[in-house]
Amino acid sequence: MTERVVLAYSGGLDTSVAIPYLAEKTGAEVIAVAVDVGQGGEDMAVIRQRAIDCGAVESEVIDARDEFAADYCLPAIRANALYMDRYPLVSALSRPLIVKHLVAAARKHGGTIVSHGCTGKGNDQVRFEVGLGALAPELKVVAPARDFAWTRDKAIAYAEEKGLPIDVSAKSPYSIDQNLWGRAVETGFLEDIWNGPIEDVYSYTANPAEPRDADEVVITFDAGVPVAIDGETVTPFQAVAELNRRAGAQGIGRLDMVEDRLVGIKSREVYEAPGAIALITAHQELEAVTVERDVARFKKSVDQRWAELAYDGLWFSPLKASLDAFIDDTQKYVSGEVRLTLHAGRAVVTGRRSESSLYDFGMATYDTGDTFDQSLAKGFVQLWGLPSRMAAARDARLGGPSA
Repeated sequence: MTERVVLAYSGGLDTSVAIPYLAEKTGAEVIAVAVDVGQGGEDMAVIRQRAIDCGAVESEVIDARDEFAADYCLPAIRANALYMDRYPLVSALSRPLIVKHLVAAARKHGGTIVSHGCTGKGNDQVRFEVGLGALAPELKVVAPARDFAWTRDKAIAYAEEKGLPIDVSAKSPYSIDQNLWGRAVETGFLEDIWNGPIEDVYSYTANPAEPRDADEVVITFDAGVPVAIDGETVTPFQAVAELNRRAGAQGIGRLDMVEDRLVGIKSREVYEAPGAIALITAHQELEAVTVERDVARFKKSVDQRWAELAYDGLWFSPLKASLDAFIDDTQKYVSGEVRLTLHAGRAVVTGRRSESSLYDFGMATYDTGDTFDQSLAKGFVQLWGLPSRMAAARDARLGGPSA
C-alpha cells in the first residue's frame, strides 16, 4: 500500500513546491491540509484547488477561525502573553492548532508521514514536531526545506521547471505569516537591523503619524473573556477582528524587534497585532483592578513563563497545562469594563469599572470621606522594616557591607 504524506499547506511557494517534490522523494501520495486561522488575503477554495493542481491526491481546507480565537487567542489574552514583554505570539499560537488538524487528517486519510515547510533556522519546526510528538508520536516527519536543503531559489526554479501554478518570483522581498492574531514580516532588507521598516511592510495597520481623530472604545470582560465592545455582544473571533479593524486604523500594534529564537540565534522581526495589543492592554488593566496583590505579582511570572512555553512549542506540555489551571483560577473575578482611547499608535486606558473591583474609593481618597485609619500606619511601618533594621545593626556591629 502506498504511503501517504499529510502536508501542512499554505498555498505559497514552499508548500506548493513540496507537493510534487515529496511525491518524488518519498514515493508517497500527498494530502494537502490548509487551516484557515484568519490569514485572509486569498480565497481558501483557490488554495484548495492549487494543491490539487500541484499534484495532491486530496486537499482539505479547514475553517478554524472561531476555534483559533476561542481556544488559542483567548488563553493568550488571559495570560497577557507577550514574549520578551513585547511579542504577542502571532505565529506561535496558530501552530498547535494546525498540528491538531494535521493529526486528525492523518488518521482520517491513513497518513503515516507529516510534512511542513519550515527551515532548520526557525521556531516553527520545533512547534510542529514537538506538538506532533505529543499528540501522535507514531507519525514520521519530513521537512523538505530543512531535510533536503531546499532553498528558496531552488524552490522557484523547481516551480518554473514543473510549471506549477504559483505567482511567486525571485524578487519577492519578504517572508510573511499572518492570521487573525496578527502579522509577522521578516527577511529581505529587514535582515540588516539598522534598516528601518518602510510603510510598504505594513498591511494590518495605518500609518500612526497621519493625523486623524481618536477612537474611544469600551471593552467588556467576563471572567477574563472579552464579551462585548461598546455594549454589543461579541464572540472571541469578533472581538479580535473588530479591534484589529479599529486599533489597526489608528496604527496600533506595530512592533520592530530583535528577538531570541528558540534555536539560539537572534532574529529581526516586524509585527502588526492591533487587536492583540488593544485587548491585552485592556485585560491587564482590569486585572490591576480585580486581582489581589500577591496573586497579581505571582501571575506576572506565570504569564511570562506561559508565553515562553507557547513560543518554544511546548503548548501540549504538562507545565503549560498546570499554568493554564492557575490562570483560569485567577480570572474568576476579572469582569467589568475598560475604556480605551485609540490614537496615534497607542491604546491608552482612560477608565475602568467592575462589580468585583478591589479598588475602594473610601480607602484611597485623601479628601472627606477617607475611611483609612492612618493611626495604624506608624506601627505597620516599624514592623515592616524591622528585619532590615536588625540586619543593618548586625552589619554595623561586625563590620559588614552596610557598616
